[in-house]
Amino acid sequence: MRKLADVILEQRPLVMDETASVMAACERMRDCQAGSVLVMGDNGSLIGIFTGRDAVCRVLAQGRDATVTRLADVMTAKPATMSPDQTAIDALRLMWDGGFRHVPLVKDGKVLGVVSRGDFKGIEYTRHEDERDLWEHMR
Repeated sequence: MRKLADVILEQRPLVMDETASVMAACERMRDCQAGSVLVMGDNGSLIGIFTGRDAVCRVLAQGRDATVTRLADVMTAKPATMSPDQTAIDALRLMWDGGFRHVPLVKDGKVLGVVSRGDFKGIEYTRHEDERDLWEHMR
């Protein structure tokens, strides 16, 4: 089974301070082609996540000024996290059940990366192929 550590091998997480503006975060996400920014507190620990969906729903749709709105004011605080030792299926289940698309990976308090639903596009298809092959074999 594919582990989450395999998904983030080449990844450096996009992180910003909680006092950064939404505009700065959106520019970084654009430049890095990322869908989320991990928000760090003063002590360097993960305190939240800010996504493109947050930019639309919590900033633009509410008429806030992205140049002065801080990430701390619109981020999802205390996001669900996973260990890099967990599986892709575990991550997909958590995202589906929680209604979100990004999960930070943390080990021993250190942020290692973030996985998103898009990282696993082929898994569902592969799983169905495996199930079909199993049923064919059992006939």
